[in-house]
Amino acid sequence: MKLAAQRRALYQPLAEINVTPLVDVMLVLLIVFMVTAPMLAAGMKVELPQARAAEPIEPKQPVILSMQKNGQLFLGREAIARADVVAAVRRATGGDRERTIHLRGDRDVPYGDMVAVMDRLAGSGFGRIALIAKTRAADAH
Repeated sequence: MKLAAQRRALYQPLAEINVTPLVDVMLVLLIVFMVTAPMLAAGMKVELPQARAAEPIEPKQPVILSMQKNGQLFLGREAIARADVVAAVRRATGGDRERTIHLRGDRDVPYGDMVAVMDRLAGSGFGRIALIAKTRAADAH
C-alpha cells in the first residue's frame, strides 16, 4: 500500500504555470518588432530623379482668426465685423477652402459666440478649423 501511495504522489498534476516559454516567446516578438519598426517608419530607400524645373512647395500658412472677450473679431491684426467674417476669410485664403483656419478666442469669450463663428465658416465650406489653446508649459513661463 505504501508503494501505491508513492506512485500516486509522483504523478499528481502540477498547478504552477511555467513562465519560461512565455518569456522566451515575448522576447523573440520584441526583437522582431524592434527590427521591423524602423523599416516601416522610414519606408524604402529609392534614388529620386532630379528635375531642373521643379521648385519646393511652400507650406501654406494658416489663417489666424482671433476673438476678444468683448466679441470683436480680428483676421490677423485687422478688425472685422462678425457679419463679414466669411468674406474676409475668403479673401485671406484666396478662395482655397482647404486652408486651415486657426480660431483663437479669449478664455472669457462665451462658447456660443465661438460656435457661431465656426458654424458660419463651416456653412461656407471652410471645414478645416482648428481651435488654438495655450499649452501648460507656456503658462509656467
